[in-house]
Amino acid sequence: MNSSGLITRCVVPSRHGVLSLSSTWPAALSCTRGQPAPGSYAQFAALSSLADAPAKPPKAMEMVALLVKGHEAVARTARAAFPVANEANDQPTCDLLTQRMDIHEKTAWMLRSLLDE
Repeated sequence: MNSSGLITRCVVPSRHGVLSLSSTWPAALSCTRGQPAPGSYAQFAALSSLADAPAKPPKAMEMVALLVKGHEAVARTARAAFPVANEANDQPTCDLLTQRMDIHEKTAWMLRSLLDE
């Protein structure tokens, strides 16, 4: 907890049982704001802007294209949330969002280079 008594970190499992900051930061934001984090996969999925993976595994380059779309979507979401955190003077969240934008934009760029070949 921080000095205001609000939880500043949340741990939410991903679908694969691995903690992933990029997939948990909406839950962390809700906890920072004093709201409960999603408690089920259905609640968490409802917050997602990404479609679930196809049931039949796609071919390699189709997977890369899906990864590009996913990284771009996370970067867009982080960029859209940044002004809200900045207006609230929530510097830890601004830092988190800046790091997420940096990583996901760079990763999308590198994956796009594979598709250009």
